[in-house]
Amino acid sequence: MKQIYFISIFFLILASGKAQIGGESTYQFLELTNSARMAALGGNQVALYDTADLNLPYHNPAALQSSMENILLVNYVNYLADINYGYVSFARSYEGIGNFALGMHYINYGDFLEATEEGELTGNNFSAAEYALNIIYSNQFKRWRYGANLKPILSSLESYRSFGIALDLGVSYASLDKYTNVAIVARNIGTQITTYYEDGNRESIPFDLQAGISRRLKHAPVNLALTLQHLNKWDLASEDDDDDDDDELDISINDREESMAKQFMRHVVLGVEVLPSDNFIIRAGYNYQRRQELKFDEKLSTVGMSLGFGIKIKRFRLDFATTRYHLAGSSNHFSLAINLNDKF
Repeated sequence: MKQIYFISIFFLILASGKAQIGGESTYQFLELTNSARMAALGGNQVALYDTADLNLPYHNPAALQSSMENILLVNYVNYLADINYGYVSFARSYEGIGNFALGMHYINYGDFLEATEEGELTGNNFSAAEYALNIIYSNQFKRWRYGANLKPILSSLESYRSFGIALDLGVSYASLDKYTNVAIVARNIGTQITTYYEDGNRESIPFDLQAGISRRLKHAPVNLALTLQHLNKWDLASEDDDDDDDDELDISINDREESMAKQFMRHVVLGVEVLPSDNFIIRAGYNYQRRQELKFDEKLSTVGMSLGFGIKIKRFRLDFATTRYHLAGSSNHFSLAINLNDKF
């Protein structure tokens, strides 16, 4: 009964989700991909089935399994400019209770030179960073898996600080042969508890409703994955218009007429893994929405595409990905997982 109750609450919360998209909410770092594997597969996959990858519960808490116990995970991303971010996590399981993982997701925006409103340097420096603690729980009911990820959030930008809380809920279902897995996830259900300044208006956080499917081919060493994201908002090509319609200056450069097929593709993230051996994996991904947002019409290049690989050596699992976010440069992702079990 407890499992059925949890799943019922999950879908009730999904029904109450508010449509939001990038640039319209605070704590945007929650949407960044810190896993090299996920980055290589387009940035987000919620339905992957893997008994040993502790990166998966970050995107879908239902993916946390008892086989991930005593795995230590460290991710690092060399982002754009001087920005870097990462994730550290560790998992434990308790029989009869469920599986738990504790993680810390952070982003460091670097150091800045303080200046007056006129642009005169004061000689002082300041920094900016944001943190989210990840407290993940999961359990299983037959072939159904369900999980939750509670995320207290701290944002510190110079002397301005804000505290918030978010919750991820996930459900997944595996076929009997475990070759096919489907999942649905509601990410970042929550609110800003304290604002950056006194008596400020509370800003929304980036809620995202996602669904996905993954398939391992029976007669070929290939994994296929597809995720539909931002299902809580159909039109991703234009911004929400909350201002006065009579304001002629309120014109979004992103507003454009698009076919239904292109609108649909903005929700799609595609990924493929090829396994030449049990210890080496090649990955590629495509994110159409990212390509449309960050491309130059004069030169499309490989924006929105990503590549990577994974290596397993005894207790160690190393993943690398390079992602083309913009023509200005690519971003490199590194993931290292260590299995600390005595009976490895």
